[in-house]
Amino acid sequence: MVQLTKLTDTFTLNNGTKIPIVGFGTWQTPDGDVAKASVKAAIAAGYRHIDTAFAYGNETSVGAGIRESGVKREELWVTSKLTGDDHGYNNTKKAIDTSLNNLGLDYLDLYLIHWPNPIAFRDEWIEANAGSWRAMEEAQAAGKLRAIGVSNFRPKHLEALLKTAKVVPQVNQIFLNPSDLQSEVVAYNNDHNILSEAYSPLGTGKIFAVPELKTIADKYHKTVAQVVLRWSLQHGFLPLPKSVHAERINENTKLFDFELSGADMTAIDKLHGVAGVAMNPDTITW
Repeated sequence: MVQLTKLTDTFTLNNGTKIPIVGFGTWQTPDGDVAKASVKAAIAAGYRHIDTAFAYGNETSVGAGIRESGVKREELWVTSKLTGDDHGYNNTKKAIDTSLNNLGLDYLDLYLIHWPNPIAFRDEWIEANAGSWRAMEEAQAAGKLRAIGVSNFRPKHLEALLKTAKVVPQVNQIFLNPSDLQSEVVAYNNDHNILSEAYSPLGTGKIFAVPELKTIADKYHKTVAQVVLRWSLQHGFLPLPKSVHAERINENTKLFDFELSGADMTAIDKLHGVAGVAMNPDTITW
């Protein structure tokens, strides 16, 4: 059982690498001063795990926030992701270097294929993913990437990838919150010792209006966000909460002085659909 005592406790990935159990998300965080300031605030609040992506358009500012945080690089876990236009072996090799340059880093702790079936490669997604994965395996062997994984992959996408992969993905980052447990995907991840990372762990904002969650939060004298993030951790997921407000960033770290009961975990599990569900990766339009 993983310890749930502080932000810097870790999950151990299938390659032996240790990843902090809560990450700071930067999706939809505007490039520039907002992204830089939010990353600095997160690191000041105790986060040691920062998640970005080329597609977010904020890698440069996230990198600036990391450098200005005053925390040593080796104490931080930094993730970025391969955008849909850059699938394939040669494209991916270049994309990894682009993200490293944008972030101002010598290596990434985790690099993910962001979507399994982007529109640019819809007719050849299996071959494109295989080529990208080979480039990522080589970059991992060369020390540019400490861990490699995928995002938004369903079992069929993982099955296709594993037919040619030499390295099993360490992580599958998916839309995961009380509104969508993605049970089939999580079960597949668990069966293959792939960690389930939860993006949008607080839903799309709608989660805060769910009466059942407000009732449970009041019982523990906690916020809805704190309850939902704790729920994620108790399921063995790695949540990636996002905020640009220092007060909320701090609030989302206060997860370790309470434990949800089995009954409350079950009640939260039953909230399917209250705040949207995961998009179908085979029909996305980007």
